[in-house]
Amino acid sequence: MSNSYQPGTASRTRGADAIDQASVFLRQVFITMALGLTITAGAAWYVAQSEALLQFFYTGAMKWIVMFAPLVFVFIMAARIHRMSFAAASLTFAAYSIINGISLAFIFVVFELGSVFKVFMITAGTFGAMALIGLTTRVNLAKFSSIFMMALVGLIIASLVNFFLGSSTFDYIISCVGVLLFAGLTAYDTQKMLVIGQSADPESDSARKMALMGALTLYLDFINLFLFLLRIFGSRD
Repeated sequence: MSNSYQPGTASRTRGADAIDQASVFLRQVFITMALGLTITAGAAWYVAQSEALLQFFYTGAMKWIVMFAPLVFVFIMAARIHRMSFAAASLTFAAYSIINGISLAFIFVVFELGSVFKVFMITAGTFGAMALIGLTTRVNLAKFSSIFMMALVGLIIASLVNFFLGSSTFDYIISCVGVLLFAGLTAYDTQKMLVIGQSADPESDSARKMALMGALTLYLDFINLFLFLLRIFGSRD
């Protein structure tokens, strides 16, 4: 009597299942991220076209609320995501995308429209290339996590210092470092999402919330990469 079982078949099946799970999970992450970016771009464009809205959001105390509100939303999502329902978390992400769009409306006022579009395309190409590296490289990027975090803290401190110094040369250096940092973080975060997706049940509520947080992480990588590239290549009106 022949035995149809072949060594390695079970492991290959598990491997195929993990790849399928990761594909579904990553699709959720990137679609959600793209929706967030679309909402942000739409909100920014809408506000930038209205002199009344620009006056309302960028004068007095409101400008400080617009500046810091996106950061508050990020902290809320990070701290409470596990206690939220998926619907509530999704609405919070959508609200954050709108508020962040309002805070970025100045881009369409300060920079030429053609320049913004050009930098957006550069950002999309850079982001896509680094995400592909994160998905395909055999190097475990997790070992660089501490370096990325230290560089991020250093970048924030340097940006705060230059806020008071107002040095254009220092600003250019900060922008170049920012581009390199967030390009690296894009690859790192994409690989992290791949690893999470391989063991996550894409149909479960917890996995969908993890995908939402992954989308927020990559959204932030894209936005920061775009802003630093805009400071380097953007043409002002």
